Amino acid sequence: MTAEEREREAREAYEDIIGVFCSTADTDSMKALFDDLFTESERKDMVNRWLLMTDLYKGRPQREIAEARNLSLCKITRGSKMLKKEGGFMRRLLSSRYDDHLHI
Repeated sequence: MTAEEREREAREAYEDIIGVFCSTADTDSMKALFDDLFTESERKDMVNRWLLMTDLYKGRPQREIAEARNLSLCKITRGSKMLKKEGGFMRRLLSSRYDDHLHI
């Protein structure tokens, strides 16, 4: 398989995964999918990423997050950059959940 074929296959698989997530309509099914698809460590990483993003959105200092969550400043900086993107999805999502008075 050529590099181009592998890239095409990976793009198609990514779109397929997104479709599966979108078609999973209830919490129990999504939990079962995540349990089958991701290792415990991968699920823990996703939870930590979510907590990191909510901490940042709520204005918690980066060094405090790093210490409390045992995360590298590099990961935290990446999350901060994602939240600063004008029109970024995470920013809109967290705003819709938490933004009665918080702003970045």
